[in-house]
Amino acid sequence: MLAPRTDGLFMPMLGSPAAVGLARTLADQRLRKWDYFHILDDALLIVAELVTNAAEATPLREIRLQLSRDVEGIIIAVWDSSRRLPKPKPIVELTLEDLDLSEESFDNNGGWGLPLVQALSTACGYTLDPNGGKWVWSRICP
Repeated sequence: MLAPRTDGLFMPMLGSPAAVGLARTLADQRLRKWDYFHILDDALLIVAELVTNAAEATPLREIRLQLSRDVEGIIIAVWDSSRRLPKPKPIVELTLEDLDLSEESFDNNGGWGLPLVQALSTACGYTLDPNGGKWVWSRICP
């Protein structure tokens, strides 16, 4: 197998809500440069979900986005310093009646990001970093 190309993106940033927009913007530009227009929307959704999770797990601490490619496709990986492992919600069919749309509970209907990542990825998972924290990653094969 060929080694990964060296034109990837590696970006440390602060775990904050602003990190999601920054990560999407940087990933968008890199994917366009690589002519991956056909998977752009899926990849940007994955970036947003993984960065959101990392920022929520380690607020106001360093997180890292890595976007790379090899002959099999692209790899999106996000590092955070938390050792808490990602736990996707079980996949269930939802209806609007299942959601509590009241104003006081509106933000409690989330948590579906990892199942979305799983659905859009060829493969995904996490790797504990021997220096601390973890990498949560996704591979997309075009």
